Amino acid sequence: MTQQSFTFEQIHIEVARNASDDFNLFHDKHKWLQITHNPFKGPIVLGFQLNTLIEYQMRLYREAQHEDQIIAEKQLRFSNYQITFVNALRPRQEMALNIKKTLINTIPELTLTNRVAMKSQGKTILLGYKKETKSPLFLADVDLGGLPDLNGIADKTVVPGTDFFLKRKWMNNGNVKNFLSGSFAEQSDYFDELTHVAHYPEVYPCSLTSGALLEKAQLENHDFKRNPMVYTSHDISVDRVHLARVKNNDKLHILVKQLPESKDNTLNQTSIMLRTYECFGLLEDGTILYRIKLNLVPLEEILRNLRGKAA
Repeated sequence: MTQQSFTFEQIHIEVARNASDDFNLFHDKHKWLQITHNPFKGPIVLGFQLNTLIEYQMRLYREAQHEDQIIAEKQLRFSNYQITFVNALRPRQEMALNIKKTLINTIPELTLTNRVAMKSQGKTILLGYKKETKSPLFLADVDLGGLPDLNGIADKTVVPGTDFFLKRKWMNNGNVKNFLSGSFAEQSDYFDELTHVAHYPEVYPCSLTSGALLEKAQLENHDFKRNPMVYTSHDISVDRVHLARVKNNDKLHILVKQLPESKDNTLNQTSIMLRTYECFGLLEDGTILYRIKLNLVPLEEILRNLRGKAA
């Protein structure tokens, strides 16, 4: 097991939210005060920022254990993150990241698995797994073959004949470097202009999904101050083969579909219904770069549940 400690400052949050166009009030150093009954008493670190920290530390771990060679030889092209958020992390709050020893399974297919956990001040911030596989672990059975050419569809509209909201973004090396730096990842391990090296990290393109969700909610007149939403989990599968060809100014089509809420899909040990989204990042030629299943809940529901327990 490896363990390392990190302490985010507010500037790390500013850099990450600006680099990913995330305008969620929870991360804003002024506007967090405008959120009704905000329990966090200040801005909080972005979920995708924490995922990027995990990505980088796992990269260093794989290299140290020579597991990157197994991944290449066995063509484990999918990088998967299975993250459950338990508590929020504030700036200036020291946090420890634990990475457990790799488990190698061969059934049903070759998989490298590491349990990860973040803890701060005696509380668990997040728990989850990082897994390397030959096929995606999440949303693998969703067929996007029947989609029209997304290049011809207007930004911030619903794709005709589907339930997908489309948000179009462009890759930008400067934004990626900032996001890496804001997440305690060494940008020079990914980019070196003098040697013409530019390898995009896995989580950054996925992080743009948060902005897409916010823009979708804004168009639906969602009240971010009175009814903010918080992530409870991220299930991410990134295709490393397609990622290897992503470069500056590449177009990214982000597709977001909200599933119907159901009493069969609730937050652990509560009756709070999860709001589940299926999200995809497609390159200009229609290939799928990433698949994400996100769960959110209204902050109001969590607070009501906590009040009920305290009563």
